Amino acid sequence: MEKLDSTDHSILRVLQRNGRISNAELAERVGLSPSACSRRLDILEKSGVISGYYAQVSHKALDYKMMVIVHISLSGQFAKTLSEFEAAVKLCPNVLVCYLMSGEYDYILRVACKDLEDYERVHRDWLSALPHVVKINSSFALREIIDRPNVGI
Repeated sequence: MEKLDSTDHSILRVLQRNGRISNAELAERVGLSPSACSRRLDILEKSGVISGYYAQVSHKALDYKMMVIVHISLSGQFAKTLSEFEAAVKLCPNVLVCYLMSGEYDYILRVACKDLEDYERVHRDWLSALPHVVKINSSFALREIIDRPNVGI
């Protein structure tokens, strides 16, 4: 995909606020015909600029009141070690985010739990069982300040 223009940016801003907007309404808001808007949207999707659509569900509404930031160190950073860990961590339903890091820890995870007892279960049954883990450091979020689903455009 070539560089995004101002119309592409307008489409993306509108979609970030309302991913369920109809093509006709989106076209009207960005000043395009519905067919031109549909073509642009198709290009944005096929090129990977738009990576998907989803409903952002409240964790608290599902009774996940605790967010835990987990720092993990592995026994090494060999390709096989990393790929085995990454395949296993993807199976844990409580892990919302996992980053491979530079610095002191190999990975940082954001884990959703219902309460301390639930985190103990996740730690025991999932995190401690992940392959090649030698150290786990957990920090408990006291309050969420920002959780942006998208970067500003």
